[in-house]
Amino acid sequence: MKKNQRTANFGLHLMIDGYKCDVSRLESMEYVFKTLDNLPDYLGMKKLITPYVVKVSENDKKDPGGYSGFVMIQESHISIHTFPKRRFVSIDVYSCKNFDTGKTQRYLTRAFGIRELETNVVQRGTRYPMSNVSLRARNA
Repeated sequence: MKKNQRTANFGLHLMIDGYKCDVSRLESMEYVFKTLDNLPDYLGMKKLITPYVVKVSENDKKDPGGYSGFVMIQESHISIHTFPKRRFVSIDVYSCKNFDTGKTQRYLTRAFGIRELETNVVQRGTRYPMSNVSLRARNA
């Protein structure tokens, strides 16, 4: 990278692990779909596709099954994985558009009735070039 070339983070990746959740919401395919369908609008993001949610069967002692879903957004993606038998949900909101992670966390905490929460926020692409770099410059 050339000296004085501006960089900024590419975006934010919010990771939420929710414990002691509302089981009825975790075991509802329709509810997971509705959450994935509504969240992008709530955050001012644009859906590229209709959310996709599938039932996941139990596959070993660690994964007792549930629902997994995602929605591709113009800014990247949102995914939700529920584990009703463990009252656990794992959620990722990744966007190249910086967004209010606190607002997102509050929305999802209410949505799934999360009573205990772990969150991580990672700035992605911290050396992402803010200007176009020519092919010749990249190979130099």
